[in-house]
Amino acid sequence: MTADNTSRNTPDRMDLPFVGLATFARQPACPDWDKLDGADVAILGIPIDTASSYRVGTRFGPRAIREVSMFHSFGQEGVFDFEDEVTYLTAAEVKIVDAGDSDVIYADTKRSLANAEQAVRALLDARTMPYILGGDHAITMATVAAFSNEKPIHIVHLDAHFDFIDERNGITWGHGSPMRRASEMRHVKGITTLGPHNMAAVSRKDWEAAKAYGTHVVPLRKLRAQGVAASLAHIPDGERVYVSIDIDSFDPSIAPGTATISHGGFSYYEGKDILREVARRFEVVGADFVEVSPPYDPSGITALLAARTSLDFIGSIFHERTKRRGRQPRAAA
Repeated sequence: MTADNTSRNTPDRMDLPFVGLATFARQPACPDWDKLDGADVAILGIPIDTASSYRVGTRFGPRAIREVSMFHSFGQEGVFDFEDEVTYLTAAEVKIVDAGDSDVIYADTKRSLANAEQAVRALLDARTMPYILGGDHAITMATVAAFSNEKPIHIVHLDAHFDFIDERNGITWGHGSPMRRASEMRHVKGITTLGPHNMAAVSRKDWEAAKAYGTHVVPLRKLRAQGVAASLAHIPDGERVYVSIDIDSFDPSIAPGTATISHGGFSYYEGKDILREVARRFEVVGADFVEVSPPYDPSGITALLAARTSLDFIGSIFHERTKRRGRQPRAAA
């Protein structure tokens, strides 16, 4: 027996954040997508940044988020939130696995996106909720496309920008186009964009196209004025939603590591409260968290924000599911 095996069986092993293999929040790795039975959530990295129009580096986002998430690892007993006086992420409520990454073909964005779509379809076939770590925002075109055989979904989109660009110089799959492409998918019932801000958020042409489609837009200052509940009141309770979170929806003072910075974004608590309300009111069937670019964030606070917000959101989703079941724990795997 090796020293490593011996220490692994020691009851008082500390497992500090810098020790061990880096999986999301130290949850079990499950790179074989045919063996996901029993998992409620599968974390999937899609490390693509070749559709970015300015700064690259988001290909390193999934790995950075996983690494810093080790700081927030938790055990069977979950995580106690003293502000809510609730324990989230217990083994009775949710089983999370890290499903690794979809394959990336360098210099071939379209093939890489096709691989990403296939990976998400595999998670859905296993009846596991995909939680995606990007990668630039182009990945959302693939992840939403993967739901084409599922019941229709509404997209809740947190972003500094509209991402409704049709094409630029013949390119229709850039990281500024995911909501435009999603609007063309028959299984997408609608799109709600929360928090766009700054004059660079959209062109008049793209704004008019988004409004013509029926995108429900709540600019940042309007959201702050009317509150989260009012901003989501147009979506029916219990709606199936897919949530796409761009890190640039947060203020660059807390999220500097991204491709297209836009000042004036969400605080951590604003983002947390929005996602909690989404979890409370709707059936969240999938999510992605995109545009974390570690090369522009030497301190690591951007990846840490993405990891913490993701854990908050997953905890809220499955805590609310348990409440809807009448507080019955999830079935044993």
